[in-house]
Formats: sequence, C-alpha cells, structure tokens
Amino acid sequence: MTALADAALHDQVMHVNTGLPESGLYGAAKPVGDGSRVPWRLSPEPITVSPAQAAGLESLGQHLLEFYVVANRLYLASARGTQAPWIAKLLDRGKSDQALELARLNRLKSRLPVVIRPDLMAVGDDGFIATELDSVPGGIGLVDALTVRYRDIGHTMLGNQCGLVPELARTLVSESGLEAPFVAVVVSDESESYRAEMNWVGERLNQFGVRAVTVHPRQIAVEDEAIVARLDTHVEKVDLIYRFFELHDLANVPNVDLMFHAMQRRRIVMTPPPKFHLEEKLMMALFHHPELARYWERELSREALPVLRQVIPATWVLDPTPIPPFAAISPPFRSADRTVRRWSDLKDMTQKQRRLVLKPSGFSELAWGARGVTIGHDVPTEEWNTAVDTALDGFADGPYIVQPYLASRRIPARYYDFEDQTVKEFDARARYSPYYFVRDGRAGLAGVLATACPASSKVLHGMPDAVMAPVQVATG
Repeated sequence: MTALADAALHDQVMHVNTGLPESGLYGAAKPVGDGSRVPWRLSPEPITVSPAQAAGLESLGQHLLEFYVVANRLYLASARGTQAPWIAKLLDRGKSDQALELARLNRLKSRLPVVIRPDLMAVGDDGFIATELDSVPGGIGLVDALTVRYRDIGHTMLGNQCGLVPELARTLVSESGLEAPFVAVVVSDESESYRAEMNWVGERLNQFGVRAVTVHPRQIAVEDEAIVARLDTHVEKVDLIYRFFELHDLANVPNVDLMFHAMQRRRIVMTPPPKFHLEEKLMMALFHHPELARYWERELSREALPVLRQVIPATWVLDPTPIPPFAAISPPFRSADRTVRRWSDLKDMTQKQRRLVLKPSGFSELAWGARGVTIGHDVPTEEWNTAVDTALDGFADGPYIVQPYLASRRIPARYYDFEDQTVKEFDARARYSPYYFVRDGRAGLAGVLATACPASSKVLHGMPDAVMAPVQVATG
C-alpha cells in the first residue's frame, strides 16, 4: 500500500474515531492508551456483504417478526390449556411469580418487542443461521454513531444512512400512540456497562424530535398517579419506558413495581413488553420439535416458514427427566459419528463429536455477552463434562440448550493499527447483527453491525482483536 493511500485511510479512521464520544459506547468507558476511543479495532471502511446477502438481511426481519407473533401465541395458548401444557411448563421453569404474572397479562397479550436483533453466522454463498434472537439488545448507539461517521467519509451502509436512532424515534412514537411522547430509557445496574451508550441514544432521540432522557430506575417515581422521571432540575411526566433491564433481575431493579403497576393501568407504555418467553433461546427448540411441526406449518406463512427453517438452527433442551429404554431424544440428535439418545451420551465425547455449543436458555445473568457459553471442542473433556452436568443439575432453575457449533464463513478484513499508524489485513469470521424496528406491523432494517474476529476465534464477540463496523453492500 502506498504512503498516500495509507495517509488517506489514516484520515478516514481518525474521522470515525473522533466522532465517537469520549465517554465511550458499548461498554467502552474511556479512550484506550493508543488514541483509539474504543477497546476494539477500527476499520477504515465498513464490512462488505454481497447483494444476495444484503437482500436476505433486508427481508429477514419480517419473517422474524412473524416468528415472534406465532411464538407468543403458542406460549399463551399453552398457558391457557388450548395448546399442550408442557410447552408453558417448560418455558416457565425458574421464573419468578412476578415474571409469570406479567407474561400472561391479558392486556399485553398482543404486545411484541419493537426491536428485533438476531446474531447471524454467514453460511454458504448467501445464507445466514441465527445463534441468538435478542429483543433487549445493546449496540443501538454504537451502530448509530458508526453509521454517521462512515457515511461522512463517503460510504453507503445497509439501512438508514442517518443511523439507527431516527428509526427508533419513529418506532417509539408509534408504540406510544401519542404524537409527542416523553420517553424514559431506564437502564439498570446490571446493564451499567451500556449506560454511556444509552445516554447517547437518549440524547440522539431528542435530535430527532422525541423528548427523551436516560435514567436509573431510582429516578422513576409516582406523582399524582402519573409516572415521572426525577431529573436534576425538574420532573417530567413519562409516557413510554424503554426497558433496558433484564427480567431475571427484577428483584434488583428499584421502583420496578411502580413501573409495572402503571403499565398494567395503561398510564405508561413499556417496551419491550415483559414477556420472558420471547427472550428464551429454547423457543428455537420448540420451532424444531416434531410434535409442534403442524402448528408452525399452520400458523406461519408460506414465505416465512422455509426461511425460518434455514435460519433457526437445530436446538435441544437439556432435560434430566429419565428417558424410557425404547425412547430417544427428539428430534434425533447426531453429532459427527455419535448418536445422542440420552443426555449422558454428551459426556466423554471426542473433540470432533463435541463441536457443540452449550448455553443458558435466557432467564439468567449468564445468558448474554458470551457468559455461560461452553464451546465443546474448545475445552478439555473434563470441562465439557462438568458443563453438561451443570446444565442438567440446573434444569429446575433455568434450562440450558445445546446447538451445533456454527462457523461463519471466512472474509478478509482490515483495521488501523494506532501504534504503527498503518492499515493491516487479517483473515476473519464475522457475526452479523441486523437491527429491525417494528412499526405498523412491519419490521424494517435500520442497520447492521458486523463483528469480524480473527478466523481462529471460536466465539465471535466484541473482543479487543475484533473489528466492529456497520455493513455496506458490494458493488461491481
């Protein structure tokens, strides 16, 4: 690469870097020592996807929304007894009485998340498979900020060129049912590492015409039967709460009962709605369960069903209930050359046989940020056996799931080395996280965050050696 080209790329990266807030985004609390404002690698350009991949990403949101609609209906029907009771019984495991009551509120029965963000691995030439479906995602502020900065240096991203927050603003107004709602973005202590990012989101919402503030739950109160946010200089009546706290953590969230009480009496709107069953990975296992095949075929559209069958991976719930001698795990479970008929068969597998991922289903402090995840072929046999035992022993308090290990296809990636002041290339595998915002029954793509990690990495996440960037479409 010529010195002139290097200088131009240096200027581009500096523009992106200086446009990110010094307070940090996405868990980055302060600038790192080499001058970068983020604790990962910055690329001189967005990550590129093919036109076919871009088309798949743009259309996937509507299919995932349909999945949420049908999954929500399945759980509520099971809880009422009009579908098999074992479905709700399985999803209810480990949930608090408060979480169960909220999930079954009749006045919330049709409410769905307004943000859908899957984590996708690229497979084949243009396909994707999801490892995660998240409706309380971080990263909105990060993708918003990066999109604007890369746009400024001449790139066209997949999604809204003005960032994610303009789409979020329109979505929250629609969800509130008001022309000019006041929005409180409520961030709990458990989500503290995202507070700077959500402050950014709150500030940007104001730039797009939505009065908003990011607050701690302690700042929420009741005055004259209205929910208010107590700010430094005044008090604001709240119309909509954007919930950025997890349902498993309700006992540690101050004033949460005030918020839910007001929601139940329709004094505020809360989004995402408190429906734990839509935040459980084991819903993927239910999608593939043979006894529910006709349900999904009947309830899903002809357009959505084949896409979801491709995108949602085979998933099994680790249930320690003894299996009779003439029965086996269903759907059939085979890994490499080994058939798993009992969960004990997962233990003492060879490294090839345990190309599997074991992780909490959802209602757990270990269920996000790659915590609680065990990659079978990346750990010794003894550690894998212990993880299997832990999952089975903890079933009553919170189920675990197991899925085949998915390796995203290799891509070339580049990053700017702040110490050497040069652009370097590396062989990467990327995780793609599209952000869909739901408005008027449609899930539109607002933007995509790609996390490109060294190809040798088994878990793809925002590590120091990863590039995190928005996505653009290849041309020519």
